[in-house]
Amino acid sequence: MAVRCREAGATFLVNDRADVAMLSGAHGVHIGQDDLPVEAARRLVGEGVVGVSTHSQDQVVAALQTTADYLAIGPVFATTSKGRDAGPVVGLSGVRGAAQTMGSEKRPLVAIGGITLDQAPAVIRAGASSVAVISDLLAPDWRTRAIDYLRVLRAV
Repeated sequence: MAVRCREAGATFLVNDRADVAMLSGAHGVHIGQDDLPVEAARRLVGEGVVGVSTHSQDQVVAALQTTADYLAIGPVFATTSKGRDAGPVVGLSGVRGAAQTMGSEKRPLVAIGGITLDQAPAVIRAGASSVAVISDLLAPDWRTRAIDYLRVLRAV
């Protein structure tokens, strides 16, 4: 998978497992609050990308003290992708708060959780650098849906 992503010019991150990211040749890893600490993941992936999920302003503040390359905030809206592990919804106010906490920080803020094409512009306007989408791209015509996201988000 990592080779195919590199050939296509795409970035491939492994979720939760820095060891698998390192062994697979992935570009990096995205870790959650219950995974390896950021600095331990960094030791495994070296110069690779390390992203970290946050679910509260306290976690955003803590993540800013690490070498994480980007922070994710969520779930922004209710989601079925993570089941019971998703945690409480942070809403657009949580995205705004995370963006304010990050201030002039250069690292991206990725919003995740329950985001649809209709909601994505509001999430970006709330301060997210980008959105992570799962369920809304699992349509039969996912290519068209992905193009729709690019069109809508370029207009924001």
